[in-house]
This record gives sequence, structure tokens and C-alpha cells, in this order.
Amino acid sequence: MNIQIENVIKASHRLNGVIGTTPLQRNENLSEKYGANIYLKREDLQIVRSYKIRGAYNLMCNLTEAERKKGIVCASAGNHAQGVAFSCYALQIKGKIYMPTTTPLQKINRVKGLGKDKVEVVLVGDTFDEANEQAVIDGQKNDKVFVHPFNDLQIIEGQATVGIEILNDFRGNIDYVFMPIGGGGLSAGVGSYFKMISPSTTIIGVEPQGAASMKTSIEKGEIVTLDEIDTFIDGAAVKRVGDLNFSICQKVLDDIVLVPEGKACTYILSTYND
Repeated sequence: MNIQIENVIKASHRLNGVIGTTPLQRNENLSEKYGANIYLKREDLQIVRSYKIRGAYNLMCNLTEAERKKGIVCASAGNHAQGVAFSCYALQIKGKIYMPTTTPLQKINRVKGLGKDKVEVVLVGDTFDEANEQAVIDGQKNDKVFVHPFNDLQIIEGQATVGIEILNDFRGNIDYVFMPIGGGGLSAGVGSYFKMISPSTTIIGVEPQGAASMKTSIEKGEIVTLDEIDTFIDGAAVKRVGDLNFSICQKVLDDIVLVPEGKACTYILSTYND
């Protein structure tokens, strides 16, 4: 199953006025360091501080009135939870959000603040996958709509709107696009959109070395569930990528590079100290 351009355009229209169109900024330090023109898509400037609001809102605003009355349930290590919480309050839908016990308090409080009286947060398990298992059980038991953080076509099409903005804002050829991979929603969405609109662009996925579920799966030719993962980069640490995401990423990703957690940590510290 592949995403459709018309559905991505429709998702973009749904999000118009709900989220911000984030800037595509040239980073002078990185451009000088690598002798290239490097631009950053500033999704950290969204109200929920990530692109996750795009997919969550796109799916939830398409729920029927009956589904809205039942309420929704989801699982997240933080970023998806914030997008869902925002959407719950904006659309006045009751939501129950399962988060790992390892989730930073700042993210938990942010979720509660965005969802206000429409959201209940439940802390369970040490990883996203464990929290996700409980969320799925809750959804099935109580007949609630499960809002998956990545393994859903409407989620993927919502994330793909990042690609629309990049191509609208940049004049000229884009040689490479680098995207983080957790479950594979962003990479599947933006990767698909670029392959249709800018096929000459090389699409590179970036995964934490300690949670290389997509790279391992693509190398094996089948989805692999990792036994152990490093949860330091919590927003991208999943043991198993989505089935739909895997099938799409197999086609649209040209390569995947791994980033050691220690290197990410030292870079954050050095940047903060500067």
C-alpha cells in the first residue's frame, strides 16, 4: 500500500490554520563545516515541538461522530502523545495516552498541559513497545479508536506534509534529505512524497545505533523485532517498526545511517555548553 499525492494535499489543507508552517533554515555552521548548503526543517517550532501533530490531527479529524464519542487511545514516548493531546483538546475528543515510565517528566507535563481535561496519562512499562501493548489491549477491550504513532496510512500522509513545505520553500534541486526514523512514519511519508515529486533526491534515514529496527529489518528483508534497545533517544527508540512503514521504506529509502547514542549525547552537551 502506497500513499496518494491527493491525500497528502488534503491532509495539508486540514492542517492549514491548525499548525504552523515551519521555516526551512540554512544552518551556517553545518554548511561551512561540510562544504555544502545544509538546511534544517524547524519542526521543533511546532506547538508540540515536533512533526507528530501532523499525522495525529490528520487521522483524528477524520473520525466519525460515533468514533469521537467512544474516545481514543494511543501510546507514545512523548512526541506523538503531545500531538494526540493537542488534537484531543482541539477536536474535543477524550483520549487515554499510555507512556513508558522512563518518559521525562517534562514531556509528561507537556502532554497533560496540551490535552487539559480531555486527556488521561497512564505510565506503564520501560519502553514504547510495552506501553503500546497496553494501549492496544485497552482499545480492543473498551472499543476505542487506537491512534497509532506511525503504522497507519493517515498518520503517514499527515507526516508527508513536511515534504510539501520543504519543496514549496526551496528553490532549486535538493540532493539529499535526511530524516530520523523511529517507527517509520516520517520517513515513509516524506520519502514517498519526494520520490513522486523530486525523484532525483536521495533519501537517507537516520536511526539510533542502539535501536536500529528499520535498518536491521531492511537488511534482513523482513520485519525484525529487536530483543534489546537503548532508550536514550527515546523518540526514535522502538523494538519493531510498523508493517506499513517497513513496506514503504523498503521502496523509498536509499540508505540508512546509524548514530551512536554516545555521540548524540556528547553533541548535545557540547552545543549546550557553547
